[in-house]
Amino acid sequence: MSLVVHADRAALVAETADRLTALLEERIARQGRATVALTGGSVGGELLAALAERDIDWTRVHVTWSDERYVAADSPDRNARQAREALLDRVPIPAANVHELPADDGTSLADAAVAATGLLQRLGPIDLTLLGMGPDAHIASLFPGLPGVLERGVAVIGVTGSPKPPPTRLSFTIDAINASDRVWLVVAGSDKAPAARLARGGAEPSVAPAGAARGRSETLWLLDAEAAALLEEDGR
Repeated sequence: MSLVVHADRAALVAETADRLTALLEERIARQGRATVALTGGSVGGELLAALAERDIDWTRVHVTWSDERYVAADSPDRNARQAREALLDRVPIPAANVHELPADDGTSLADAAVAATGLLQRLGPIDLTLLGMGPDAHIASLFPGLPGVLERGVAVIGVTGSPKPPPTRLSFTIDAINASDRVWLVVAGSDKAPAARLARGGAEPSVAPAGAARGRSETLWLLDAEAAALLEEDGR
């Protein structure tokens, strides 16, 4: 798990946008397309907004989400809606390249998770899964102490009882996250420092889900100095 520490939040966002732009260019040149699973959260939104200013061939980029709030399609709580406002509505990405996880249209959460798993199977390999991390060390909608953290053999699960509203969500499992070629955790703020130390210090996934995230070829922790402060003290 490689660690890259940036001077502050602004540098984290700008330099991660540069890093991601270079990755997309490399993937497009090598294989004709690039596939990214986006994340929500405030830093994730700032990163997407920064990408809107980059010169990227969006016709060759496919996006989905590592988790989604299971609410109506037009709800402001949807990660997809926030991503459209920050980035997707501002760039020429074809509608067919945007693969939203299901919204709540009355379908049961279990059936929506099955549909989302089918979506991922059709989408194919993911080049990069972007993740944020909460102060409790959760990633996607995998929260400490909830059974979904330990779910194996499926790609997307329904989550109920989320400690963050809304309580009902869809989430990649650890297996789905770790099937990605690359996993980047993009984290800012002093409130995340204890969780970063816990996750990188070998805590069990049930305690610190973020520590279980591993890309097949690359795992990067991209932190600002505040989020990394306790890591620097511990040398991790």
